[in-house]
Amino acid sequence: MFRARPVAVAAALASLALAATACGTGGGQQEDGGPWKPDRPIELIAPAATGGGWDTLARTSGRVLEEGGLVDEPVQVVNKPGGGGSIGWAYVAQTPDTPTRLFVTSPPISLVPLMGGSTYDHEDFTPIARLATEYMVYLVPKDSPIESWGDMVDRLEEDPRQVSIAGGSSPGSMDHVALAGAVEAAGIDPTAINYVPFDGGGEAMTQAVGGHVDAVVTGASEAAGLVESGDLRPLAVSGAERASTLPDTPTLQEEGVDFTYDIWRGVMGPPDMTDEQVAYYEDLFTDMTEEESWKKQTKALGWTDSYMGSEEFGGFLDQSSTDSAEILMKIGLIEDEEGR
Repeated sequence: MFRARPVAVAAALASLALAATACGTGGGQQEDGGPWKPDRPIELIAPAATGGGWDTLARTSGRVLEEGGLVDEPVQVVNKPGGGGSIGWAYVAQTPDTPTRLFVTSPPISLVPLMGGSTYDHEDFTPIARLATEYMVYLVPKDSPIESWGDMVDRLEEDPRQVSIAGGSSPGSMDHVALAGAVEAAGIDPTAINYVPFDGGGEAMTQAVGGHVDAVVTGASEAAGLVESGDLRPLAVSGAERASTLPDTPTLQEEGVDFTYDIWRGVMGPPDMTDEQVAYYEDLFTDMTEEESWKKQTKALGWTDSYMGSEEFGGFLDQSSTDSAEILMKIGLIEDEEGR
């Protein structure tokens, strides 16, 4: 349906074959004939280094599952960084009959393949559950002359290049898409904006605080500390409702822009999972989201409950991929199959 421009193909593809390791199938039919359940430790793959959103989701989930006594086997968080997630996805995809190997996921499972950075996309895996959602926030330094989202739009209408807006991900990734979608919905050509990518939201915000860029877009929870300190001033959040960590910040919709963008967070498994295996994990993660420790920790992180079971999550992923492709085409980063 869509193809990436050749320049967008990630170098990480060359190392995908090195990412998978041979292992046993893990967890087949139970010997007592009862319902399926894992018969060995559950691997929960975070397809990134420690400290980021995927790692936080994996470790928070593993901790709640074990401390709540919801699993008989231990949950082992395994970090597989590289290629924007593609190394971790390859690790799971190349052991398709290992139902004890899962991975945490979010919008890059659609964005990275669309940009040519992975040979695997969401259709190559089994959706298990969507767990939570976080919103993006658009911010300026504390002494910025830009007073509101409407003020930002006015300046962009005058000259989109005059406002430099930092993000913590490469062109075509979450921050860029969240910005491009918002300005396009406000009537501005998204290909004309001056998006400045940095290596992570922390660095992008540091550049804004230092006055090296005019604005920054990042996850709402990631920005909460610098908002509280007064170093950054939020203009709007991308959710349908206000973020719990930024309750005084209006949504884009409140500012008259019909656009929302969620950093949804979920869990997926290998492609060859049985209905019984999926049902086990659906029940497991449903129970996890009902634990008080999960509610307390996710509230502190600024995550909103948005649980979906496997079937609903699968449909959501299909739509999310379509929506992401439309935005990426609008900003000129991918073409459709006719080369447009």
